[in-house]
Amino acid sequence: MRVALGLIRPLVAKTTLVGDPGDLVSRLPGTAPYAWIRHGEGLVAWGEAARVTVPPGPDRFEWARDWLSATFGEADVEDEVRVPGSGPVAFGSFTFDPASPGSVLVVPRAVLARRDGLAWLTTIGEELLDPVLPLDDPGRIRYGDGSLTAPEWEHAVARAVGLIRSGRLQKAVLARDLTAVAERPIDVRLLLSRLAERFPECYTFSCAGLVGATPELLVRHTGEMIESLVLAGTAPRGTDAADDLARGAALFASEKDRQEHICAVESVREALSPLCSELKVPEEPELLVLPNVQHLASPVTGRLAAGASVLDVVAAMHPTAAVGGTPTATALEVIRELEGMDRAGYAGPVGWIDARGDGEWGIALRCAQITGSRARLFAGCGIMGGSNPASELAEAQAKLRVMQYALEG
Repeated sequence: MRVALGLIRPLVAKTTLVGDPGDLVSRLPGTAPYAWIRHGEGLVAWGEAARVTVPPGPDRFEWARDWLSATFGEADVEDEVRVPGSGPVAFGSFTFDPASPGSVLVVPRAVLARRDGLAWLTTIGEELLDPVLPLDDPGRIRYGDGSLTAPEWEHAVARAVGLIRSGRLQKAVLARDLTAVAERPIDVRLLLSRLAERFPECYTFSCAGLVGATPELLVRHTGEMIESLVLAGTAPRGTDAADDLARGAALFASEKDRQEHICAVESVREALSPLCSELKVPEEPELLVLPNVQHLASPVTGRLAAGASVLDVVAAMHPTAAVGGTPTATALEVIRELEGMDRAGYAGPVGWIDARGDGEWGIALRCAQITGSRARLFAGCGIMGGSNPASELAEAQAKLRVMQYALEG
């Protein structure tokens, strides 16, 4: 497949070691920041050395891989660090539905990173001196219904339960959106700072206005090794330690949640098995406890059979049953039929990739699309035959509170 670059000249990238930058988010200038942070480590970036809108369609990941291969292949790179994330890096966000427009790849002009005791700066072109301005508070936030009101969304859940019980499918993941309007333009850096501090176990991300803190790692690609964290099955946090333990035990014992988790794990196993010479999938899930909810979690590891790019793995895995359903094709039909909205980047792959094909990509959950003073918040729930619409609505509201906290503080 031939891809037109649209670049005037090849990229010239230089990566050098730097001293510990401290809080990465605090080093971001105010315009269009990019980020991928967990436990204070990762990458932040700004500026645009190259940008492309990926055409929608079933071959969009292949198109993106070819564009990146051409862009990075022609680059003049001086990299004294040579670790995953050094050298030129592209941040990307792909829409959930392959037919939806809006997928984007951006190669920033500057990337500041810290990982495993190392810190480095990559610049493309001239040295950047963008000023770091104080964080801006968006002021009062007003919320409104998205595509469906709460009762309408409960009705959609009930319809999905009926379709599952009829045998049309095993699981469907239904998403809900919420609109927010602020008094002043929303400073993405403020959201990133609040999310990274409040949810350090999650991957706090920013790409092309899509901002969030996802607990779900779709894939980490390092050399031939890949890792994935499968999440499916959710319970709220307790009111105290004893209640917390009881809710976690009930989640483990829940037939509905365990079956939902099995569906998600099997979809990942089926996607990765053809790509891997080795694949390790745990027999039992573990409990991932976050500040707002608890999840059933299964860490999956593997070794690629051939030197594939992280985007090849992303293409094989998306959408997992954790964000789509089972079987995939039928679940996507039900989602389009019942949700009444375009998910845009919500539940799509988001992350970064370097010139070696290494990278980290998550599923864009607990997120919002920011445009000026407006935000569109998203949350979703796995619907099974035993799902209760009121309980699913409460779960969605708990997940929406992540971005409400980011907006309000």
